[in-house]
Amino acid sequence: MKVLIACEESQSICKEFRNLGHEAYSCDLLPCSGGHKDWHIQGDALEQAYSGNYDLMVAHPPCTYLAVSGNRWLYNKDGSKNTERWNNQAKALDFVKALMSAPIKHIALENPISVISSNIRKPDQIVQPWMFGDEAQKSTCLWLKNLPLLKPTNIVGKGEFIEFISKDGNKKKQPKWYFEALQKAKTPEERRTLRSKTFPGMAKAIADQWGNLTNCYKQSKLEL
Repeated sequence: MKVLIACEESQSICKEFRNLGHEAYSCDLLPCSGGHKDWHIQGDALEQAYSGNYDLMVAHPPCTYLAVSGNRWLYNKDGSKNTERWNNQAKALDFVKALMSAPIKHIALENPISVISSNIRKPDQIVQPWMFGDEAQKSTCLWLKNLPLLKPTNIVGKGEFIEFISKDGNKKKQPKWYFEALQKAKTPEERRTLRSKTFPGMAKAIADQWGNLTNCYKQSKLEL
């Protein structure tokens, strides 16, 4: 198949599809960090999605204005609406709708717990890295078009959590991987990039299961 991994600079999923012999390309406004420039399209993901050149697309729209964790920024301290934030959220949702409507037969769109659920539709599935061999907690929602649900491949522990005191003096708890990513990042851009990377086990499961669609559908039909 010809596969588009939209909004991916890490090439985590792209490389797994390539390992299986598919013609996969990552696409992002950023240059790739996965080491395969010849498999990366630095440019507009929508332009690629509407090109008519792909059989399957796995899309990772930026979650900055979509994740429910950012809803606290929708209002200013005085209770008034943060107009800029609301406008950015609306643009982000329009981008998601455009990706979902792309003329590609098989589409998966991935995001954390987000306003996509309340503004467009609920996800078809919510998965975790620990379902695919990586000891980490990261709720990942999947919106699917002509694709079967992902099946867990190796259920392991949920990983360590770090407790800390936030700037406002409250005790909080975060998954260790996420806490360490925040500490490692030097800029907000680096923070977004680090926390958005796909865990290896999930990337492999996506390629293995959706890279063989005929087999997936046969298995789903038999189970039903």
